[in-house]
Amino acid sequence: MSAPTGPDLSALPDPATLGYEQARDELIAVVQRLEAGGEPLETSLALWERGEALAARCQQWLDGARERLDAASRRGANGTTDSDASTPDASTDDEGADA
Repeated sequence: MSAPTGPDLSALPDPATLGYEQARDELIAVVQRLEAGGEPLETSLALWERGEALAARCQQWLDGARERLDAASRRGANGTTDSDASTPDASTDDEGADA
């Protein structure tokens, strides 16, 4: 007899590819489903793991946003203007894709 398996979440996109809003919205749905209860244990575990991955992705986005804000604050404190910092760094290109 084989062990039961959880729901097939392989059809869902990899959390690492999601923008902040996508990851946040899916995380909300996962939490609501877990809070509603009634799911089999394996399904609950798979949802929990998915939720953890989504939460980590959201945190990555928030950490990146904080770094950008801190960098902008430092530029402002040093007397530079936006025109002085007109060359975008490579890390901002991907982050603006979801905006």
